[in-house]
Amino acid sequence: MKKIKPFFLSKKVFGYPYVLFMLIFVIMPLVLILVNAFLDTDGYLTLENFKTFFTEKSSLVVLGNSLLVGLITTVICLLIGYPVAYILSKYSSGKILVLLFILPMWVNFLIRTLATKAVFVAMGVELGMGTVIFGMVYNYLPFMILPLHTVISSIDKSYIEAAEDLGADKSNVFLKTILPLSVSGIISGITMVFIPTISTYAISQLLSNGTIFLFGDSIQMKFEQGLYGVGSIMSIVMLIFVLISNFLMNKFSNNMQRRTIW
Repeated sequence: MKKIKPFFLSKKVFGYPYVLFMLIFVIMPLVLILVNAFLDTDGYLTLENFKTFFTEKSSLVVLGNSLLVGLITTVICLLIGYPVAYILSKYSSGKILVLLFILPMWVNFLIRTLATKAVFVAMGVELGMGTVIFGMVYNYLPFMILPLHTVISSIDKSYIEAAEDLGADKSNVFLKTILPLSVSGIISGITMVFIPTISTYAISQLLSNGTIFLFGDSIQMKFEQGLYGVGSIMSIVMLIFVLISNFLMNKFSNNMQRRTIW
């Protein structure tokens, strides 16, 4: 009699659902966007979509505004998030306090934004660029605090003690020991805040009463108007900016790590 081989699942089998998910919900949409970028409304190949986007002044202005808002939001989040993460890392209950910053993220961002708008309206604050930036900082600040707190908390205390034993004061300990060792957390925080900010939508419309549109809002409007070609071009441009940002952040992080080691 032939022996029946025992049935077992290899590790590769568990990766198949993930590969299938990536193909359907990541690769296929990207391919469709790329194809639509070269098609007109009648389905013929054309380069008119590129011409429309790059000659449309309003789209380029919106792109510039999005990058500016993303930069301002990231800087403010870093200026607020680093001191908060640094202070919380000194307490044993710091993880619980960080959780309090993350708790609002469990609520849908649209509900949070509508609640923020209601607060501004109740206080009589005029909605505009200031309220938009406030809403961006409010929504993305936890994404800056969390990686910073994780990295700062994991710094070996012996480095700080060694610096103090060598005569370094508190400012030098921070600038020459803690800050360089927390660069990876800074890079992660910047990436997690800047990239979502430049591609976000709805927040700017709600917190400005529809007077301020960012790049994500414009992409949504193009698709709603049936201009799939131009909307696809804008999506590709946004994807390029995301890839460039990731590349620059990774390169900067690697350079800083080499300097720290040496």
